[in-house]
Amino acid sequence: MTGRMKYFLLGIAALISVLAYGEYLRDSSGRFVRYAGAHHPGKILLQDHPARAGELRGVWIATVENIDFPRCRSAAEFKQQYRAKLQKLRAAGFTAVIFQVRSNCDAFYPSFLAPYSRWMTGREGVGFKNFDPLRFMVDETHRYGMEFHAWFNPYRVENSTTLSKQAYLNRLAPNNFARRNPQWVLVQRNGRTNRLFLDPGVPQVVQHVCAVVREVISRYRVDAVHFDDYFYPYEKLGNEDNFSFARYNPRRLNRDSWRRSNTDALILAVRRTINEVNRTRKTRIRFGISPFGIWANRKSTRLGSLTGGKESYHIICADTRKWVKYRVIDYITPQIYWHFGHDQAAYAALVDWWCSVVRGTGVKLYIGIGAYRANSPGWNNRELVNQMRFNRMKPEVSGAMFFSYRSLFAPPVKPGAAALLQYLKK
Repeated sequence: MTGRMKYFLLGIAALISVLAYGEYLRDSSGRFVRYAGAHHPGKILLQDHPARAGELRGVWIATVENIDFPRCRSAAEFKQQYRAKLQKLRAAGFTAVIFQVRSNCDAFYPSFLAPYSRWMTGREGVGFKNFDPLRFMVDETHRYGMEFHAWFNPYRVENSTTLSKQAYLNRLAPNNFARRNPQWVLVQRNGRTNRLFLDPGVPQVVQHVCAVVREVISRYRVDAVHFDDYFYPYEKLGNEDNFSFARYNPRRLNRDSWRRSNTDALILAVRRTINEVNRTRKTRIRFGISPFGIWANRKSTRLGSLTGGKESYHIICADTRKWVKYRVIDYITPQIYWHFGHDQAAYAALVDWWCSVVRGTGVKLYIGIGAYRANSPGWNNRELVNQMRFNRMKPEVSGAMFFSYRSLFAPPVKPGAAALLQYLKK
């Protein structure tokens, strides 16, 4: 046997071994990647599994600040922009669009409760004559054989402005809920700018958000209502909500517990709203949440994950694990926007933790993947592909959503994103 033949046969044997048993993930230096970074040194096994029937592959299309969707001058331009995105998504094997229909107390549809979004035409309150953008998008998405998830930001008024609260509100459309109810708008100082958002502790705010959701799901055939992780801000509040804390806290909870109860109340109220509309209209609209990827660290509670980062339970006052265990939501998409080798929030350990959370609940688990970080430090060209390979090994994982459209398709396409798109076509 020649040396060349010997190496050829060894290569074939190695390939067969990988296909049959998998491979352990290594970094660029050849060392095994630690399963949970600084929190567990175990190895990470990768195997190749085909996509399961019904695997959801979704992409977020963010409208705020025109991240993924441009301002349009006409209905014709809007249609062209949206169709072009659908064509690329379907060609790449995606099955769902998560489109941001409400980003700043506004709307990408004609509404009795909110003005047209300034991100749509460039001016708040201005839409397109005789054209309903959301009806078009829902119908067109279904025509392409894909799901449409209506993505709402419940509270945000403005993430960053140098104006005072009243000066900023005066610039909004007259029918903007925040402008009409300035007493329910909180201001958080963030460096040299102000963050404005609706007070989650005010019952009328929760009622308004439910009314917004009801308006959409009663008029449009959306497949799901989708919230992201914008509840309380990540920069922890001080005493900005003193008024609502004193007035709407009958059980005299401490402030953190009270804030968590407010977030719970919102999620439960939206759940009831969806259930009611589903019953009366004979629909099957689902409710999904995409929270920050870490619920709590193991060092904080024995139920937590092998991580060491910020905790949604404490920082944004969102008890996401509870919503799964009590089956208040239909699916959860934790934003696991870190790579396998991350020291404090390793991808494999977090996916496994969320698998353990949803197991036996009936709640679908879709992993939120940070495509925008492709080829960042620690991310090689195969990182996104390997994350999908790892997901498909887990029976509890029913799919993935990628943030965001621009990161996958805007030229020049990064090598990591290109590798993922090629992988998904197989």
